[in-house]
Amino acid sequence: MLNPYDRKQEPVWLTIIRLLRWDKPEGRLILMIPALWAVFLAASGKPPLPLVGVIILGTLATSAAGCVVNDLWDRNIDPQVHRTRQRPLASRALSVKVGVVVAVVALGCAAGLAFYLNSLSFWLSVAAVPVIVLYPGAKRVFPIPQLVLSIAWGFAVLISWSAVTASVSLPTWLLWGATIFWTLGFDTIYAMSDREDDQRIGVNSSALFFGNYAPLAIGVFFALTVILLLYLGVLTQLGLLFWMSLVIATMAWIWQYFRLIQDNLPNCVYGQMFRENVWIGFILLGGMIGGSLLK
Repeated sequence: MLNPYDRKQEPVWLTIIRLLRWDKPEGRLILMIPALWAVFLAASGKPPLPLVGVIILGTLATSAAGCVVNDLWDRNIDPQVHRTRQRPLASRALSVKVGVVVAVVALGCAAGLAFYLNSLSFWLSVAAVPVIVLYPGAKRVFPIPQLVLSIAWGFAVLISWSAVTASVSLPTWLLWGATIFWTLGFDTIYAMSDREDDQRIGVNSSALFFGNYAPLAIGVFFALTVILLLYLGVLTQLGLLFWMSLVIATMAWIWQYFRLIQDNLPNCVYGQMFRENVWIGFILLGGMIGGSLLK
């Protein structure tokens, strides 16, 4: 990691890469995963490759815009949090003006890609924008801001599924619900590393809201994810590979729960568990593709 002196010598383009969080791919991939779940399931494992490319680029542009908007909201809060104090806007490595320009460009790229989609998917993309823009403010007024983030994540499912079918149906909503609960689970884990700083600053998080019951809440969120995916698999008659992937994911989430209930976990473990959820999501994606093709 660069120290503060090195960052003064950092090229502007590299600072913008950090602003977009492209130096930390886990956060970009974990938004891409439910979008890919949806596009492959809706197309029975065989979506058009150009559409898959649009979905991938769209999630990259949207998550980039979301990160910049978040940092614009939090530019005066992030310096007070150990994990975020070196972010470009928090450390004043970039100006607010540059941040606004980058956010507009990223949103413009996402909008341009949305024009490739059908009308339902396009308007769902439009509806997602206020949620993305307002999410960072939720931590100031809403006790569980991670729920707002989860709803933003859920739009990835609705947009991608409807891009294939031009409609939403019961399986769409089951996958949407699974995504909501999965996001609540992994983002509450992520928030646990910031509990002391968030409490001192006076901002909300699900980790603070649930307090000592946060591990239990995460366990419930993951259990509900499994139940909804189970129902989805039965309803869409997915094959053996999906069920194998769901078993692996369930075991991984159980293992995470038992680690969370241990006392005095170092903060680095929460970030590790967050990253593990990226691999869990990809395992499920592989199961969904295989389970769709080999019914």
